[in-house]
Amino acid sequence: MKHKKLYLTVYSAVFAALICVATIIIYIPIPTGGYAHLGDGLVLLSGLFLPIPYAAVASGLGSALADIFSGYAIYAPATLIIKALCAVTAALVFQALKKLPLIVRTVLSCIAAEILMVLGYLAVEAFALGYGAAALGGIFGNAMQGCVGTVSCSVLYLALRKTRLIANHHSSDNES
Repeated sequence: MKHKKLYLTVYSAVFAALICVATIIIYIPIPTGGYAHLGDGLVLLSGLFLPIPYAAVASGLGSALADIFSGYAIYAPATLIIKALCAVTAALVFQALKKLPLIVRTVLSCIAAEILMVLGYLAVEAFALGYGAAALGGIFGNAMQGCVGTVSCSVLYLALRKTRLIANHHSSDNES
């Protein structure tokens, strides 16, 4: 592809915008505080769809912007790092599990990334924000957010695999 870098930059920008919008607009309040949103599914999807550096930038930037725009600016620096690492984790686990069936690889890569997200926010709240042991109260909400992200990414990725959009993406996948 002649303009591969340009295409990847554009895809990354589109992912960042979609992540931001899906985080702010499409959300589910969680009774224990916070909310689950479809942005996490797109963070994970970027890790499966884009090369790692592009996925990391798109995920971190889109998620951090969503925090800023929705009144959670205090979390934006941590979100930038955590969501970038989530995309990287999803990509690396997905690549490492090449011998497994596609659905298993997809779900396991999402779960690994979302565990990192839960632990990342636990650490930020406990230490950086000074909540101490009270930060443990956020685990349930973040885990629910992770479940929504895992399900939405898995459904989207497997559906998109059936289209020409990414039908040839990861051509060495075991599609069983």
